Amino acid sequence: MLSNDQLLSNDQCRFLDSRRVGHLATADKRGAPHVVPVCFAISDNTAYITIDQKPKGNPRALKRLRNITENPSVALVGDRYDEDWSRLGWVMLRGRAEILDSGAEHGMAQELLRARYPQYQAMQLMDLPVIAIRIAQVASWGDLSAVP
Repeated sequence: MLSNDQLLSNDQCRFLDSRRVGHLATADKRGAPHVVPVCFAISDNTAYITIDQKPKGNPRALKRLRNITENPSVALVGDRYDEDWSRLGWVMLRGRAEILDSGAEHGMAQELLRARYPQYQAMQLMDLPVIAIRIAQVASWGDLSAVP
């Protein structure tokens, strides 16, 4: 479960904990946006996203990592769509991102993500970067009940 802290309400924590995918928004130095779906975990006012094994190419050359190097301001949204629009809801986290390549926080983040996503347990992640979003602002809207 996601940890509660002063930035996130209990409802926001429960809602994000019930979301299996988020959407990471980054922008390059010119402000051109880039949004990708991601797996995430949150602890102590920080959201973590690992770069996992990619079928082709260099995972360190991903656009999201290049953008963070140029412009560390990012947003992460966990949302729910439902045909019953009274059930729509989202939580948006804004902050500055850092790329962690090693160290205690990197290892802790990888363990959080492995615990949340069993698919990561078979992957070699320890040598891959982790995006750490230092949450500065939280906004939410709609039905934040955690019911899937």
